[in-house]
Amino acid sequence: MITFPNAKINLGLQILRKRQDHFHDIATCIYPIPLTDALEIIPSGTLHFGSSGRDIPGNPDSNLVLKAYQMLYADYPRISPVSIHLYKKIPIGAGLGGGSADAAFALKMISDIFGLDLDVLQLEHYGGQLGSDCPFFIENQPRIATGRGELFQPAPVNLSGNWVYLVHPEIHISTREAYAGVVPRSGQKDLKEILDKPSTWKTDLTNDFEASLFENHPTLSAIKTSFYEAGAWYAAMSGSGSAVFGLFSSAPEKLSFPKHYFQLIRQLD
Repeated sequence: MITFPNAKINLGLQILRKRQDHFHDIATCIYPIPLTDALEIIPSGTLHFGSSGRDIPGNPDSNLVLKAYQMLYADYPRISPVSIHLYKKIPIGAGLGGGSADAAFALKMISDIFGLDLDVLQLEHYGGQLGSDCPFFIENQPRIATGRGELFQPAPVNLSGNWVYLVHPEIHISTREAYAGVVPRSGQKDLKEILDKPSTWKTDLTNDFEASLFENHPTLSAIKTSFYEAGAWYAAMSGSGSAVFGLFSSAPEKLSFPKHYFQLIRQLD
């Protein structure tokens, strides 16, 4: 069985407060986009994981796809070993949720292959143990995420027909760096109210990570400015970076970014 885990972008990201468990309460709108990896899982005599495409840092044994299989195997030991191959296209560490998507799609595939009949809530529960973004990719629909990013409600957003122009300048931003410059702001305007009025997004729909990270990495700010100069009606950094995207009403012209930057231009369904 083969499937195509997709990336996401964040429409706004509010850092509201630091919690006693040292995480932060946030509010963000997560939106799926048509940029995909390819994931193949087939029953096999032995458990095997391999990858191609982009280099994946770290020990392959710690890959979230493999952890997804091992988590289900611990609860359902009747499932057989599998051979897993992941073709990686989504930029890594870019705020696009690629690793989380791979893990979530793996959970769904393994449930289907072995007839586990796991429902959405069960799959989201397993996904939540792998990462805060993983549960989103189970239903893979626009959602407002709150809490640590694991609590979902439907988002009043439909970008069908618009074009997304995504650029990743191959800058790596660690979680530590991203949060080091953030000052939580608890009194921010309700995110759902902002989302209801796309005409205000440019001024009101902010990503709180941008203030400090744009200062540390002026390239990111320059990309966002380039999108607005090219006619984007909204532009922002996704998640904690470092991918930046612009939304356009019609197909945008390709801009003259350096050749080593990852670029994607797609119309949204």
